[in-house]
Amino acid sequence: MGKNKLKKFADMDILPNVFQCSMKEMEAENAVVKMAGHWRENYFRNANPLVLELGCGHGDYTVGLAVQYPEKNFIGVDIKGARMWHGARQAFDAGMSNVAFLRTNIELLPRFFMSDEVDEIWITFPDPQMKKVTKRLTSTWFMQRYQQLLRPAGLIHLKTDSPFLYTYTRAMLRENNYPVISDTDNLYADMLPQGGLTQQQTENLHNARALQTHYEKQWLDRGLTIKYLCWSLVPKTAWEEPDIEIEKDTYRSYGRNYQVSK
Repeated sequence: MGKNKLKKFADMDILPNVFQCSMKEMEAENAVVKMAGHWRENYFRNANPLVLELGCGHGDYTVGLAVQYPEKNFIGVDIKGARMWHGARQAFDAGMSNVAFLRTNIELLPRFFMSDEVDEIWITFPDPQMKKVTKRLTSTWFMQRYQQLLRPAGLIHLKTDSPFLYTYTRAMLRENNYPVISDTDNLYADMLPQGGLTQQQTENLHNARALQTHYEKQWLDRGLTIKYLCWSLVPKTAWEEPDIEIEKDTYRSYGRNYQVSK
């Protein structure tokens, strides 16, 4: 492991806006797990809406949301500590009080949040996981877990470049009768004013366009389209996976050292 990565991990251990613990620590009822139900009270010190960004990567989108919406609290969630460090350090240095970062596996979220504690979830450019549905962040497997912490009718937003994940998610929503609020397969082609949009739809599209992730800029640089879905997670007791054939994505991500052109 490189010295730079070791320095980041050491920094993550002392940054006050970072929460992380191992499975062993969780089993021992570590304090971070006891934050469940108390994020607003014990960390944010306010009663503002709580929003999660799942698979936050470097944390640039989480920080951007927190800057744009100071009336909300944001928590970026990822398992990659060296990546998350960038956003955590940026937020700390800027003195931001409405953003935090949680280092854990997404499937463990119900261990960190109580029922109805979360108001919204953003899923930004996740791996489409074309081979294994239970790893897909918009699968019914994850919907069951999100329901444990998201308030009734809370919103989930998905931004993706993947035609596969977009097609799958639409089918999943249709199969399970989740109310779809916003749906576009070309977010930036729909920039012109559109008649017939509700206030909620207009707000969602504005929010989805307002910020771009590191990976989103890559896809746009390649001429790919960005898909966006927003739906309401109405409470359910049973879920059905869609039984459809979906064409696999054929393109790959750029290498790690690729720089997006300006």
